[in-house]
Amino acid sequence: MDINLPDIVLEVTAAFARYEKALVSNEVAVLDELFWDSPHTLRYGATENLYGYDAIRAFRAGRSPQGLARQLMNTVITTYGRDFATASTEFRRAGAARTGRQSQTWLRTPAGWRVVAAHVSLLDTPPPLA
Repeated sequence: MDINLPDIVLEVTAAFARYEKALVSNEVAVLDELFWDSPHTLRYGATENLYGYDAIRAFRAGRSPQGLARQLMNTVITTYGRDFATASTEFRRAGAARTGRQSQTWLRTPAGWRVVAAHVSLLDTPPPLA
């Protein structure tokens, strides 16, 4: 298996950047598009467990658009072959004492790259600087 083929890394990086822009801008239609429309898709959030695309879409539709801006740190995108990838990042929101972590599993589908699993969590204390 080829790890981190440059053209595939660029594709997934672009999809990840599009997701991030949509997230902080509360572009719900783009966020909905970028999750795989399947009952097998899941998202574990900081305060919720969402099973299936419909639950994820409902969560996005009801989420407050306030306080979404954040700074990303230590983003790592790894591709496995031409159709599978992971994206992991840490983030901080302005004025927040806690550091967040986000991981996504991306799959190339006939419609393009889609998130098939995601996990968001918060650390109680910031990690030490490397």
